[in-house]
This record gives sequence, C-alpha cells and structure tokens, in this order.
Amino acid sequence: MTDELPFVTVIMPIRDEADFIARSLGAVLAQDYPPERMEIIIADGMSSDDTRAEIARLAAQHPERAIMVIDNPRQIVPTGMNLAQRMARGAIIVRVDGHCEIAPDYISQCVAHLQRGEADGVGGPIETVGQTPNSQSIALAMSSWFGVGGSAFRTVKNRPLYADTVAFPAYRRDVVERVGAYDESLVRNQDDEYNYRLRKLGFRLLLTPKIRSRYYSRATLRKVWRQYYQYGFYKVRVLQKHPRQMSLRQFVPPLFVAVLILGGLLAVFSPLVRLLWTLVVITYIAVNLSVSAALAARHGWRHLLRLPLVFAALHLSYGLGFWHGVWHFGLARRAARNRVTT
Repeated sequence: MTDELPFVTVIMPIRDEADFIARSLGAVLAQDYPPERMEIIIADGMSSDDTRAEIARLAAQHPERAIMVIDNPRQIVPTGMNLAQRMARGAIIVRVDGHCEIAPDYISQCVAHLQRGEADGVGGPIETVGQTPNSQSIALAMSSWFGVGGSAFRTVKNRPLYADTVAFPAYRRDVVERVGAYDESLVRNQDDEYNYRLRKLGFRLLLTPKIRSRYYSRATLRKVWRQYYQYGFYKVRVLQKHPRQMSLRQFVPPLFVAVLILGGLLAVFSPLVRLLWTLVVITYIAVNLSVSAALAARHGWRHLLRLPLVFAALHLSYGLGFWHGVWHFGLARRAARNRVTT
C-alpha cells in the first residue's frame, strides 16, 4: 500500500537554528509518513552556530530517513527554496521552517487533502508559542486580530477555509512547476507573493485545522521589531509587483504611522489638527489597553504590562518599514535612474 502513496519532499530553509533544529527537524523525522516515500532537503544559509552538527546528530539517530543538506550561500529563504526545489524528487513538496514544529501526522494530512483534490496547496493554522515570559506575551499578540489583522493562519483555528496564503504549505509538484521560482529579491513576504501568483493561475489554497503546527515566536521586542519592520519594508516590493495582492488591513499600520508623524508636526501650527491628532493617539492607547487587558484576563495578568508594548512594536515597526520601503523601492530608485539618464 505504501507504494501507492506519493513521494514527498520536505524542504527546510534555515540559518543558525541550533537552538530549535532539534524540535523542527525532529518533528519532521517523527512523521508517521513512510520513510521510503519521503526525503528531506535542508537548505542551510551557511550557519555559523552548531546547526549542522545538530543536524548530523539527528540524522545519525534516524538512518531510515533520507536527509540532504545543501549550501544556501545567499542565506535567505527564497534562494534556499529555489535551490532545493530544483533538486526535489517529490510529487508533493512541503515547506517547513526552522522555527516551527509540525504535528506527527502533518505530512499525511497534507497528502490526504491534496489527493482528494480539495485544493492545490494546503496548510493549517499555527499555534504561536513562547518559551520565556517575554516571548509568551509576543506569541499572544501575534495570535490576536488586533496584533496582526485578519491573517487567517494566525487567527482562524476552528474551521476550514480557502485562504490567500498559508504557513508551511504543501503543494503538488505540477503546481510548483506552473508557479515558478520564489522571488529572490524578497527577504520577507516571499510566501505572500508566491501564493498570490499561485491563486492568480486559478489554483486554490486550503487552510484546515486538521493540519497542525507550532511556531516559536521571537524572544525579545528588538527581534520582533526587526522582523515586522522587514515585513513592512518588503511588502512594498510585493505591492509594486501585484497591487491587488494587498488588503486593507495591510495599509492600516502605514497610515497610522503617517498620521502620528505628519499629524504631530502639523499639530504645532493648527489647534484643530492638534485636537484630531490627540484623539487618534488617545483612541489607539485605549484600544491597545483594552485588548491587552482582555487577553491578560484570559491568559494571565502577568502579560498586562508587556502586551501594550508588543502591540505598539508590531504596528509601528511594520508601518515605519513600509514607508522605508516606499522610499527604497520607489523614490530612491527613481532618483538613481534619473541621475544615470542625465
């Protein structure tokens, strides 16, 4: 019966994941999918820690699993995915990140949904967790509607739906070949851009709670700030390529940051602007505190002091990154072209 199952390639684009690789790769090695119908390709972004030694240790414990480690000299996810996809032998290709832990039946569930023809790509909601008090508060914020908007794979847990994008997806090989390579100019948001091209070709993405995974959030506000700043920054590049990919929620943080900065400057000269700007600030603080208190009441009052800061970091970093991206990918490049032509 196992010969009738499709061969699966799991691709893991990673870099410096010594602290997490035992969990992420360990979860892949513990899958209930037959080992002879599966291969694992790890695209390592030239890790400078003990990631490769840890991979070798895990591989030695699971000789029944086919594991290949390849170099990803450019050290970013899209180049790692492209290198690995060219080598993949699977009829189904599954992406698994180094900061996540997939359920033991993850691959079996993905294969079952794809074989039944329910969709052309599948994934499931992720449970965001933290290991420290700070990261636990960060995980709560990243799983809330106020923190990340209507991102379905972070906020919808109890029902299947067709989504714009999914985390840690599985695709049929023919779909991957039609969609093509990942955009290597995108350090972040490459999955959003890829899945938009997939849907534009008429393919469907299914998000189902039967496919389960756990994602470990960043541990500090500084790391979260950098992560979401990059999300905002590279979202501009996606917007340039696919204007219709953007949803209203993705414009809210940039607009909020613009109101804060421009309104604050104009408030010096206009009492009316000063009043409106003050109302915006007070409203945001009130909503932030209310949502933080509601989450803390459900998950522990120890989060109450940290959550408002995490929410502010998510919103402000994304918004500031977006406006930096507008300058970098738009105005700055246009000015450089003008200098060349003159």
